[in-house]
This record gives sequence, structure tokens and C-alpha cells, in this order.
Amino acid sequence: MEIATYILIMALVLQYPLLESRIKKIQRRADRIEHKLDLILDHLDIEVVGPDLRRVTALLREGKKFEAIKTYRQLTDADLKEAKEAVERIDATRG
Repeated sequence: MEIATYILIMALVLQYPLLESRIKKIQRRADRIEHKLDLILDHLDIEVVGPDLRRVTALLREGKKFEAIKTYRQLTDADLKEAKEAVERIDATRG
């Protein structure tokens, strides 16, 4: 049983570079698509307005950082790490 487990682990380890390569390829493609979309929006003179973050700022003012992160995630669909970093930036700039 242990040998089968080791073989399975080795197979997964060997697959990692292939998965990482595929993820990088998908990310490059997404970046190209986003760039093209930006060009189209600029050409059509369309301005994309981001989410209204006044509630996040208000929560930070009240000292409710956890609630601010949660609200930021709801408004932007950001993951936890991204939301935490963004809220920390907002908090730092509001000084």
C-alpha cells in the first residue's frame, strides 16, 4: 500500500510543472483579452466606473476593518487576500 501511495505522490509532483505551464498560458491569454477590451473601451470613449467603496471607507472610519474587508469582497468579488490588501491600501491613504 505504501508503494502505491508513493507512486501516486510522484505522479502528482510530476504533473505540477504541466499544470503551472497551463495556468501561465491561460493568464497570458486573459491579459491579452483584457488589453483588447481596454482598447475597445477607449476607442468607443466608454469609461468603466468601479464599485462605490464609500461603505468600505465608512467601516474603516468606524474601526471595523473585518467588516470593511467583507464588504469589499461583496462589492468586487475579490478573494480574501486581494480584499485585505485593497482595504489596507484604502486605510493607509485615508490617513
